[in-house]
Amino acid sequence: MAHDAPGGPSGPTKLVIRNIGMLLSGRLEEPILDADTIVATNGRITAIGRAKDCDTDGATTLIDAHGSPVAPGLIDSHVHPVAGDWTPRQSQLNWIDSSMHGGVTTMISAGEVHMPGRPRDIVGLKAMAITAQRIYSSFRPGGVKLHAGAPVIEHGMTEADFKDLADAGVSLLGEIGLGGVKDGPTGRKMVEWARKYGIQSTIHTGGPSIPGSGLIDKDVVLECDADIVGHINGGHTALPDDQIRCICEGCRRGLELVHNGNERSALYTLRTARDMGQLERVILGTDGPAGSGVQPLGILRMVSMLSALGDVPAELAFCFATGNTARMRKLDCGIIEVGRTADFVFLDRPQHSAGKNLLHAVQLGDLPGIGMVVIDGLVRAGRSRNTPPATLVPEVVHG
Repeated sequence: MAHDAPGGPSGPTKLVIRNIGMLLSGRLEEPILDADTIVATNGRITAIGRAKDCDTDGATTLIDAHGSPVAPGLIDSHVHPVAGDWTPRQSQLNWIDSSMHGGVTTMISAGEVHMPGRPRDIVGLKAMAITAQRIYSSFRPGGVKLHAGAPVIEHGMTEADFKDLADAGVSLLGEIGLGGVKDGPTGRKMVEWARKYGIQSTIHTGGPSIPGSGLIDKDVVLECDADIVGHINGGHTALPDDQIRCICEGCRRGLELVHNGNERSALYTLRTARDMGQLERVILGTDGPAGSGVQPLGILRMVSMLSALGDVPAELAFCFATGNTARMRKLDCGIIEVGRTADFVFLDRPQHSAGKNLLHAVQLGDLPGIGMVVIDGLVRAGRSRNTPPATLVPEVVHG
């Protein structure tokens, strides 16, 4: 297990991946690419295509996929980090590293709300957010990139506070509704201030989840107009179907489905988004660690569940956990295209699955097996310690 600062090797690197069996792009418009080779230089993709058309000479790391499919690294759009790779909510160590073994290469904080003694005063909450942003900018458990520092807004904050946060590098708000602000007018005013200074907002949706939180219904969600409708399927308790539909139809913001929410409501939201022709709005998170525990395979489980029970082709379900989130969160990962970060997960049908290949297995509801995880062009894990064994497994030839 590696706890690494950003940067990686000091010298130039060139990663070559050959013999890819299937390349998932992360893009709904073209979910499968006609390519068997990827080249990445210094952690960024420089070529995608057929081996004969790519410059593969001089690789510092050469991976033979041996026919294994490759997808963008998965993104968890909703986590609650606290201190390094430890969570007091479950008193568990290494939950982030374990999620990397579930294919997650990037995480987004929805607020560091589980910090014991979390300050509620404005000076304290700003200080804690800036500290979390700094810590996770330079500390990557297992190599996972965790975008943290998401203050939970409280009454009394002014526009100047949001400018201060943005000037200090904070780019996220914690879930609106987990602190003192639970009403639409105050929430909307603070969302507008945040947006003015480039800070992205998420709103809690549904019943209360922790002491101090409360019911956030459709009226508050729509009036606040946050950038992300956080766990629209409840965290944990979901709103009634008519309210979920009202939110879907009443705004154009991100519709976040989480593992720790109501699965039936997640499927209802998916069907609603599909009926509206707006699958690009669907993104995935776990909402972990939480009262229901830590789910290292939570994102994979959501992909499989939405495909198998929501009648969505598996290649599109993977986009919910990659490209959709990357676009909505303005990240340079999540899509396999030249210029983006070289974050990849090698995965295949689990051994003895009834599925004929990766996509068929996922559509049958099986969890794929992970054979390797690459972050910023560097191999971070081989065979996952958490998934079932993959049928096809890549190999590092040299590097």
